[in-house]
This record gives sequence, C-alpha cells and structure tokens, in this order.
Amino acid sequence: MNRIVGAVLFAVGVVFLIFAYRAANAPLDRLADTFTGHYTSQTMWFLIVGVAGAVGGGLLFAAGRRV
Repeated sequence: MNRIVGAVLFAVGVVFLIFAYRAANAPLDRLADTFTGHYTSQTMWFLIVGVAGAVGGGLLFAAGRRV
C-alpha cells in the first residue's frame, strides 16, 4: 500500500513541477522576475509542493517494500 501512495504522490509532485515550469515561462511571471528578481508566489508554491511531492513520493515508493 505504501508503494502505491508513494507512486501517486510522486506523480502529483511531477505534475506540480510541470505547472511550475509553465508558470515560470508565463509573460507576467517573466516580467515580475525581470523587475524584482523573484518569481510570483503562485509559481513558488508550485515549485515547493512539486519538489516535496516528488521527493517524498520517491522515498515512500523506495521504502515501501521494507515497511
């Protein structure tokens, strides 16, 4: 069961990373990055949730057999 949850969490994390990539290349986000040097808060949340989901899901999937 842990492997299934890990795989789903990993997939959701990858989807959020794809959203973050697309949001970072949006014209408004590029403009904000040009003037402030930072991405918008929505893009940052996509990145944070995507990385956390992908790493957590990968670890849970890898440790699923041992638990």
